[in-house]
Amino acid sequence: MDDSAITAKIKAEILSDPLLKVSQINVTTSNGVVRLSGAVDSQQSIDRAMEIVRSVKNVKSVENGLAVKGAK
Repeated sequence: MDDSAITAKIKAEILSDPLLKVSQINVTTSNGVVRLSGAVDSQQSIDRAMEIVRSVKNVKSVENGLAVKGAK
């Protein structure tokens, strides 16, 4: 699976997840390394997004750049 297929699969999973579908999560993949960025509603949303990424085949690692909205 190439980087664009990994990105597409993760985006589809995030959109179909009831906890995350309204979140503004950007997904990029380079050489199997997935980078998440954006703002979510809670730490639970960050944890769920990480869970989704780790469940996708061919992901080598995840760089988490997500932040909880309104948190400093």
